[in-house]
Amino acid sequence: MTLHICVAQLNLVVGDTVGNARQIIEAAHTAHAQGAHVLLTPELAVSGYAAEDLYLRPGFLDACDDALKTIAVQTAGLSGLHVVVGHPQRTPGVGRKDRSVSVPTLLNAASVLHAGRTTMTYGKRELPNYQVFDERRYFVPAQGDGVFEVQDSQGQCVRVGVLICEDAWFDAPVVSTLGAGAQILAVINASPFHGGKGAEREHRLAERVRAVGVPLVYAHLVGGQDEVVFDGRSFALDAQGHVVARAAAFETALMSVSWASQAGRLMPLPAAVTAHPEADEDLWRALVMGVRDYVNKNRFPGVLLGLSGGIDSALVLAIAVDALGADRVRSVMMPSPYTADISWIDARDMAQRLGVRYDEIGIEPTFLALQAALASDFAGLPADTTEENLQARIRGTLLMALSNKFGALVLTTGNKSEMATGYCTLYGDMAGGFAVIKDVVKTAVFRLARWRNQHDPFGTGQQPIPERIITRPPSAELRPDQKDQDSLPPYEVLDAIIEHYMENDESPDSIVQAGYNADAVAQVVRLIRLNEYKRRQAPIGVRVTHRSFGKDWRYPITSHYRS
Repeated sequence: MTLHICVAQLNLVVGDTVGNARQIIEAAHTAHAQGAHVLLTPELAVSGYAAEDLYLRPGFLDACDDALKTIAVQTAGLSGLHVVVGHPQRTPGVGRKDRSVSVPTLLNAASVLHAGRTTMTYGKRELPNYQVFDERRYFVPAQGDGVFEVQDSQGQCVRVGVLICEDAWFDAPVVSTLGAGAQILAVINASPFHGGKGAEREHRLAERVRAVGVPLVYAHLVGGQDEVVFDGRSFALDAQGHVVARAAAFETALMSVSWASQAGRLMPLPAAVTAHPEADEDLWRALVMGVRDYVNKNRFPGVLLGLSGGIDSALVLAIAVDALGADRVRSVMMPSPYTADISWIDARDMAQRLGVRYDEIGIEPTFLALQAALASDFAGLPADTTEENLQARIRGTLLMALSNKFGALVLTTGNKSEMATGYCTLYGDMAGGFAVIKDVVKTAVFRLARWRNQHDPFGTGQQPIPERIITRPPSAELRPDQKDQDSLPPYEVLDAIIEHYMENDESPDSIVQAGYNADAVAQVVRLIRLNEYKRRQAPIGVRVTHRSFGKDWRYPITSHYRS
C-alpha cells in the first residue's frame, strides 16, 4: 500500500474568505493531479490567522461557512482526495455575551471534505494564551478525536489522525488520537516565526514522534499578518523522528510525501528536504516577507522613508527594496544644520546603488522658523532635547505629508534598542505606518547589514550598504558631534540587558549576578519602564524574537511598581 499526502503551504489573507477558498481549491486540484489521497491546509485557513475580533461578528462566520461549502462543492469531483481544511466552527447553543450581543461558541476546527461533503470535524483541544496568542478569547476547547479513514492506492484503509497546532505539543491529545487508531498524525498549524523557531518545532515534535512511534506530517502557514510572520517550513517525520520532507521557508509550496506500509508501519518514500536557512538569512527573509505582505495585503502602492546616511535607515531601505523592488521605494534625505557631509554622500551613494528615487528636502529654514516662533517662550533657557526633537518632528511631518499626497506608506527606522530605552521621538522618527526593525536590536542591525552586503538572496546584483555607513559611530545628528552612545551603555551590553530583562523576564538582581554592571542594569531597566507611553504609540512592526514590543508586551503605562 502507498499513501500520498500533500501539504498546501499557503499565504492566506485574514478576512478574504473567497480568495482563501480559491487558493485551497487550486491546491486540491493540483494535489489530486499528483495522485494525493490527503491534502492538508493550514490552521484556520478559511478565515486566515489570526482574525481576532472578526470572530465575534456573525456575518464573518457566515462568510467562513459559505467558503467551506464552496470548497466542498468544488472539490467534490476529485475522486479519492480528502481535503483537511482549517476553519472556525460554530457549535450549538449560545456562548458568552459580548456587549450584550450573544456570540456563538466557536471551535478552532478542522474538517475533512470528501466527495462534496464533510465527513469529520475535529476541534482544537489545547488553546494557547501566551506570547501573541489569544485563542481563549474566541474559542472553547474541544473534546474527542479527529481520526478518519483513507483508501490508499491499493484500496487498503489507513487511519489518519488530525491535530491542530498546540495539540501536538501535549500528551493527552496525541495519546487519545493514537488510542482511536491513528496510524499517522496530520498536524495543521499557524505558528508565528521567531529566530530559531523552525528548528525548535522539529525538535519538539521529533521527541513526540519518538515517544509514540508513529510518523507525522506538519502543515504550516506562510506569510505576514500585521506584526507576525509565518515561515512555512512544513515537514514530515518518520516514526523515529527523522525529517523526511521539508518545504522551503518563507515561500508558498505544495509539499508531497508518500508512505508505504512495511510490517504494519508506515515508512516514508524519498522526498525533498529543503535546508533551513542559516540564522541571519532566516531573520532577513522574515523581515522582507513582513514588509512585502503588510504593504501588498493592505494595498499600498509603495513605501517611503527618511534616509539619513545612518545604519538603521540604510538597513530598512535595503529590506524594502528586497521586499518590493526599487520602483516602489522612495527615499528622502532631510539634512539639518548638524548633518555631516558624509551623511549626504553615503545616502546618495546607497540610493544610487539600489536604484530608488532619492530626494533632498532641507529642514534648516523650517527649523529656524520654529525656533523664532518659540523664541519668546524659550528666552533665557538653554538648548536641550526640545530643539533636537523639533528637527525629528519636522522630518516626520514632511514624510507624512508626502505619504498623504502620494499614498505611499511611511516606514519608520527605529530599532528595538531605541524602542526599549526611549531613544526615539514621538511624532518624529516614530511617525509612520510600519516599523520594520522595531524588534531588531542594534547589534543585530549591524550584523544584518554585513550579512546583506555579503549575500544577495533575491538576485538584485547589489552590495547595497556603503561600508562607511556600517563602520562610522551611529549618530542622530541633532546637535554638534552627537553620538548615540554618549549616554547609553555600549550596544553589546545594552542589548544583552534588554534580552535578559525584557525578553526573558529576568530580575535586575539576577542580571547583575550574571556579570553586568549594576548601574548599567539600573539605567536600562529605568528607561524601559519610563518609555512605555512612547511604545504604546509606536506603529506595528515585524516580530522576529520570542518577545517583541507588541502583543507580547502588555505593561501598564501608569504603574508605581519598581523592580
